Amino acid sequence: MNTNSVAFFNSNEVEKFPETCAIIIAAWHLSNAENIGKIIRLAHNLGATEALFVRGIQNHRESKIKKTAGFSYDQMNWRFITENDFLQLLEAGYQLTILETCDGARNIYHEKLPQKTILLAGSESHGLPENIIKIAAKSVYIPMPGGCKSLNISNALSVAAFEWYRQQTCD
Repeated sequence: MNTNSVAFFNSNEVEKFPETCAIIIAAWHLSNAENIGKIIRLAHNLGATEALFVRGIQNHRESKIKKTAGFSYDQMNWRFITENDFLQLLEAGYQLTILETCDGARNIYHEKLPQKTILLAGSESHGLPENIIKIAAKSVYIPMPGGCKSLNISNALSVAAFEWYRQQTCD
C-alpha cells in the first residue's frame, strides 16, 4: 500500500476554494518557535494568502521555525509584523475572525465564516488583548467535549482553518 501524500494528491483531485474567497492565518505574540513553524506549514497546506505573526518583544530561533515549517518555510508567504501593521491590514477588505474563548464567542460549527477573512488566534498563554477582541467581525471557539479545555494554538488554527475551507467548498 502506497501512503505517499504527494503521489496521493497528484492522483486525487482536491477542490479549491473559489477565487472570491481568501484566508490569512495570523497569530498574536507567540512565544514558541515550533508553533510558528507549524502555522507556516498549515497556511501552506491550506493555500492561504499568507501567514502573519504579530510580534511582541521576543525573538525566535529561526532554525527552529525552519525545521518545523519544513518545505513551507521558503514556499509560503509569511512574515512578522507589528500591531500597528496588523490594524492597517484590516482595512484591506478582510473581515477579522478571532479564535478565542471570550464573551460573545460562538461555536465555530454553528457560524458562517466570512469568505475573505483573517483568522487570528492569541498567544499560547494570554490569548488576545481586549482591543483586538472588540474589533473582530466574528468571535468563534472550538467546542471541547473532553476533559481538557484547551488546544495547542497550531492545532486550534488547523481545526478553524479547515472548517473555513469546508464552508467555502461545501456550502
